[in-house]
Amino acid sequence: MKPSDPPGASGEAGLNAELPASPDITAAADASGWAGLFRSPSGRSTTGAKIASPAGQYSWAMFEGARNPYVLLVTIYFFAPYFSGHVVGDTVRGQAIWGDIAAYGGITIAVLAPFLGAVADAGGRRKPWIGFYTAIMITAMVLMWFSPPNATAMQLFMVGALVALANVAFEFSAVFHNAMLPTIVPPRGVAGLSGLGLALGNAAGILLLLFMLIAFALPGHVDWPFIPAHPLFGVDQAAHEPERLAGPVAGLWLLLFSIPLFLFTPDQPSQGLPLFTAMRQGVRSVASTVRSLKHYRNVGTYLLARLFFNDGMTAVLTFGGIYASGTFHWGPIPMLAYGIELSVFAVLGGFLGGWLDNRLGSKRAIFVSIGGTAIFGLLSLTMGPDRIFWFIPYDVHAAPINGLPFFNTWPEVIFLLIVNGIAVLITAGYANSRTMLARIAPPEKMTEFFGLYSLSGTSTTFLASLLVGLLTTWTQSQRGGMLGQTVFLTIGLILMLFVKEERTKVV
Repeated sequence: MKPSDPPGASGEAGLNAELPASPDITAAADASGWAGLFRSPSGRSTTGAKIASPAGQYSWAMFEGARNPYVLLVTIYFFAPYFSGHVVGDTVRGQAIWGDIAAYGGITIAVLAPFLGAVADAGGRRKPWIGFYTAIMITAMVLMWFSPPNATAMQLFMVGALVALANVAFEFSAVFHNAMLPTIVPPRGVAGLSGLGLALGNAAGILLLLFMLIAFALPGHVDWPFIPAHPLFGVDQAAHEPERLAGPVAGLWLLLFSIPLFLFTPDQPSQGLPLFTAMRQGVRSVASTVRSLKHYRNVGTYLLARLFFNDGMTAVLTFGGIYASGTFHWGPIPMLAYGIELSVFAVLGGFLGGWLDNRLGSKRAIFVSIGGTAIFGLLSLTMGPDRIFWFIPYDVHAAPINGLPFFNTWPEVIFLLIVNGIAVLITAGYANSRTMLARIAPPEKMTEFFGLYSLSGTSTTFLASLLVGLLTTWTQSQRGGMLGQTVFLTIGLILMLFVKEERTKVV
């Protein structure tokens, strides 16, 4: 799951969510997609259906803003470090277990997503499925409140199951949410509405991180005029209740801001196709496209490369918060501030991705963004409370270098500079990877290849998480485990050497 890039669906639904199906829509029209948004609903969508009203289009984008805070609050910056350091009680073992949770959820997604993509394409109605998976997400997030410190084996299993269940429901809801996009907006508005959804998702995540910081984490620790003297609602910081509230708060946000989608965004009528028939047709379509890759070696090589470096980037996001918290012993206050800062820098990465692509071309841009992510990731592993770039010792008892209650040592400040670079580059990498396929795939096969692109984004994401977990257990070190992400990024870059940035002709 990646907050800067919408989770890809599998099969044709994954493509339709990201690019207009018609190959004659130019890149310029896609880039200026705002032109088709929020007009009178008298035109036709990409699929030929009547477009949604402005309220329906806004509501579709708002659902992305409803879901995305879960990623930041629970899976990266706030709940995940608490799970590792306090629910498990051992940051090394906690990182390994978190890797297992991500891997098990990823395997489930890999097995079932192609079938759900087929259902989204052939079944017609999407709202009932979105409602079903949204209800699962909300229930799982609310129950994360029951995640006590130093959990028993049974409690640990239950918390892990809740996180895995929420992760799976998050991805599956994206399959059907993405599939709605081409049915509610004209072709020239697809990119604009997709971008609006991402913007709302990032903004909502930052807003909730700020709320958790001001309402629950900072009170009692700073004497600032705009900070309450005590945590709101009597929340007990000593019992780690702010961290345990991450799931319920994200769940309540999802409940409130998903309502407009169900009220105002039109659904497609049922096609009357039996469920298993739709699944069989969709899987046959995906299998046929995979077989056709033997005629499109350049595109196939790129999709394989993207599979590896996408897995590596997913691992960077999955374990970044746990690693930072465990290495520098940051509690809830610095972790929330850390999450806010990186989320802001991630927005800058979207602009950098476009600039790199225009100046260097997609292939070179990928080498800069993904290669930079790998290099900065390795640099982050050389930092610690008592060392800078591994070889330079630092006195942990040295006087603070600034007046902040956190991030007040040179190792912390330099580490922040490094991870800010990662946030920028990894976001740029997600943008560049999509553009690369648009540059090299034959226009006549664009729909099929973007379906595979989406499939490659979900089918193997468990591998990097599994490797990080295994390496963490084997080395008994968080730092050793994090080398797993570098392995996948490096393999992806090596495979990119064999990809040509040229348009493939249809066979």
